[in-house]
Amino acid sequence: MKLLGLAVLATAILAMAFRAPDRSLESLVARWAPPPSDFIELKLPGGQTQLVHLRDEGPRTDTTPIVLLHGTASSLHTWEGWVKTLSATRRVITIDLPGFGLTGPSSVGDYSDDAYGLFLQTLLSELQISRMVLGGNSMGGAIAWQYAARHPRQVAALILVDAGGLDVPGDALPGALPIPPWRVVHELAGVFLPRPLVDRAVREVYGDPSRVSAAVVDRYFELTLREGNRAALAQRLSQRQPGRYAALLPAIQAPTLILWGGKDRLIPPAAAEVFHRAIPRSSVQMYPSLGHVPQEEDPASTVSTVSTFLHSL
Repeated sequence: MKLLGLAVLATAILAMAFRAPDRSLESLVARWAPPPSDFIELKLPGGQTQLVHLRDEGPRTDTTPIVLLHGTASSLHTWEGWVKTLSATRRVITIDLPGFGLTGPSSVGDYSDDAYGLFLQTLLSELQISRMVLGGNSMGGAIAWQYAARHPRQVAALILVDAGGLDVPGDALPGALPIPPWRVVHELAGVFLPRPLVDRAVREVYGDPSRVSAAVVDRYFELTLREGNRAALAQRLSQRQPGRYAALLPAIQAPTLILWGGKDRLIPPAAAEVFHRAIPRSSVQMYPSLGHVPQEEDPASTVSTVSTFLHSL
């Protein structure tokens, strides 16, 4: 009985320490959506509306803007280093995808690749973008290459950064873990979120964990607490179907730059070669010391490669 009492006490202490209730959008905007952040109400094909947090930076005279898509559990902030450089001469649009960042949960409750592709098509139509350079990291990379294959006239060039969408499991790929459909698990996930766990997860996706600052961990932690995002993350992971659309890769017509972190433990560097062999007009740049989010870990080096690629088009 004494051991049981101690266990209950320890559980109660941990619960108090790691209790992290949802945060309202309004409470997060001041810190995470300063200008030039904007919010739009996007009307979806089924009649529903989706709140979308985005940034549209650089010269509006650029007729072929750069559109960048983040990965799972991330946000448009992951591209800030690239945008700072690219927006000096190019129009750059970054988006919080449904389920993440300040956009919040999908209004249709669908987090499949197909749903994200339809969302992107609808958003681009709303923004009156008929041709673009499309880029993405991780999950965003999967959405990008599938879109490029299906809409070749819209994509002038493609940039894949440690892209997902293939059935190439890494050492600790979160999406490879089954998400139990039990209601209690989802309810607990909506109440507790240990910040040390978030800190560790972020360090795992960097090649050099010492590059992770407290501000970066704050961002991942606080945006995950945005109302509805934790339940959306669980749904997204349960709806993943790696490799389902791999047969589309040879249909990609756009010149493609493949960037990869050599220390990526989520999607191994071997996946870069799979993309390279399958996409006709592609080239690969490997960064041996970087991890799964090289655009965030070392924006200066990675955006330099992107600028050279864009100038070569």
